[in-house]
Amino acid sequence: MLPWIRAARVPRTRSLLAALLLALTVLVAPTATASAAPAAEAATSRGWNDYSCKPSAAHPRPVVLVHGTFGNSIDNWLGLAPYLVNRGYCVFSLDYGQLPGVPFFHGLGPVDKSAEQLDVFVDKVLAATGAPKADIVGHSQGGMMPNYYLKFLGGAAEVNALVGIAPSNHGTSLLGLTKLLPYFPGVEKFISDKTPGLADQVAGSPFITKLTAGGDTVPGVRYTVIATKYDQVVTPYRTQFLDGPNVRNVLLQDLCPLDLSEHVAIGTIDRIAFHEVANALDPARATPTTCASVIG
Repeated sequence: MLPWIRAARVPRTRSLLAALLLALTVLVAPTATASAAPAAEAATSRGWNDYSCKPSAAHPRPVVLVHGTFGNSIDNWLGLAPYLVNRGYCVFSLDYGQLPGVPFFHGLGPVDKSAEQLDVFVDKVLAATGAPKADIVGHSQGGMMPNYYLKFLGGAAEVNALVGIAPSNHGTSLLGLTKLLPYFPGVEKFISDKTPGLADQVAGSPFITKLTAGGDTVPGVRYTVIATKYDQVVTPYRTQFLDGPNVRNVLLQDLCPLDLSEHVAIGTIDRIAFHEVANALDPARATPTTCASVIG
C-alpha cells in the first residue's frame, strides 16, 4: 500500500506485541455470541460465495480464497474478494482450522487437518461451478497450507494455480521469538497444545520438515508468491519464496519501491498486491504492476 493512502504505521514491536496479546485473549476468552448473519450470507451479499455463479470463458476457473492464522472467510477478504468479483471471477472462501470455544479467529488447528478441510471445500466448489479445476489464493498460513493439499491429498489434479500472499512456506522465526521458547519451560508445549496451527508454522517443525521434503512444488501447478520486505511475521521474508518449475516469486518493492505494506496489509488492502494476484490468475492478460496499479 502506498504511504499517502494508508493509516499511520504502527511500530513493528507494538504490532507484534498486539498480535501476541490478541492470541492470548483468544485462548482464554469465553465463547462469544455468534454474529447475526451467517458468514456465507455475509459473503454472498458482497458478491462472493455465490454458488449459482458459473465461470465465464474469460475466467473459466473459480477462485478459492484461503485466510491466514487468526483470520476468517470474511474479514481477510473484504478487499480482495470484491476486487476479483468485479473483474468477472467466481470467488469462494472458507473457514478452516477452527478450535472449540474460539469464535471468529480461525487457522489455529493442525495444518494437515486444515488441508483436509480445504480439500472438501474445493470439491464442493468444483461440483457447484462445473469447473474441472480451481485457482487458489491464500494469505499467510493460507498461502502455505494448500501446498500440503497439493502434495499429499491429491490437490494437484484439482488446482491450476496457487497464489501465496506472504505465505509461511518454509516456516517462520517470528523475528527470532521462537528461539526463546527453550528458555521458558512449558511455553512451547502450551503453544503446541492450544494452537497447533502456530506450532506447525515454526521453522524446522515436524510439519514444515514434511511439507518441504522432496521439493517445494508438484508438477502441473503454477505457483506465484507475493512478498513484502516489510513483513514482520513470516521472517525472513525471502523464506516465503518457492523453488521449482512454474514458480514466480514477486517482491512488492521491486514493482513499487514506495509500497510500505507489512504482513497484514499486503493480504487485506494492498491494491498493488491485488493487481499482481489478478496477473497470476490470468497471465495471458497480465499488465505491468507499478505504483500506479493502486488506482486500477
